[in-house]
Amino acid sequence: MKNKFLLLMMFASILLLLAACGTDNTEKTGSGSATQESDTFTIGLEAGYPPFNWTQMDDSNGGVKLKGNAEYAGGYDVEMAKKIAEGLGKELVIVKTEWDGLVPALTSGKIDAIMAGMSPTKERKETIDFSDNYYTSNFVMVVKKGGPYEGAKSIQDLKGAKVTGQLNTSHYGVIDQIEGVKKQTAMDNFPAMRVALESGKIDGYVSERPEGISASSANENFVMVEFTDGFKASEEETAVAVGLKKDSELTEKINEILAKVSEEERQEIMDNAIKNQPAAE
Repeated sequence: MKNKFLLLMMFASILLLLAACGTDNTEKTGSGSATQESDTFTIGLEAGYPPFNWTQMDDSNGGVKLKGNAEYAGGYDVEMAKKIAEGLGKELVIVKTEWDGLVPALTSGKIDAIMAGMSPTKERKETIDFSDNYYTSNFVMVVKKGGPYEGAKSIQDLKGAKVTGQLNTSHYGVIDQIEGVKKQTAMDNFPAMRVALESGKIDGYVSERPEGISASSANENFVMVEFTDGFKASEEETAVAVGLKKDSELTEKINEILAKVSEEERQEIMDNAIKNQPAAE
């Protein structure tokens, strides 16, 4: 009986040891995954909206390599994302994502945040949260230099013009404020709108001031028009903020980091982004 008891005790001890090892491995694996996730700050952007973000072929001017891509991303959003990642103590990872895919990528967990020149509109706030603004601009129009709309003072001077804007943005919505305008089909991205303007398919597209400066700097045939009687838009439509999951724990931390970046520094970063943008987009 004594031998049997000892055998049972040894068997029980082995089972306990195996169970403990199994638990330990599981915990380590789980902990490892969580640590890996917390070590990175993954953002999504188009890499096609200069000077906020663009695609380039190397790491010049602070370019960051795109995940799963041979290309790099640069621009204002990238530089601000670097500051946030540094403040969070994480490595910055950038995923190139089409505009319409940004919110689904965020809500599905593919990315931690959207930093793509995105405005914190009421409609978007129904699905995702936003940080405090990290840039505020105003709406402008990009037209052909020397064309009939270069000297426009009021948006109403574009009556009869073929005008477009980016799909699912406030840029496209405000076109309706122009009486008699020939509103064209919305386009997916800014490079496509620049091509359409160059070819004469459109007479102009609505943008924000930084992109307008960028477009006219990149192409001598383009000019940015700022109106004395311009588009009516709320601050939420012209501001730019970080898109985050609902009730994300990152929101408060990111706001604390952004609060430490002065307006002067933000403008300096934007000025450098405009200067450093690729010559042709």
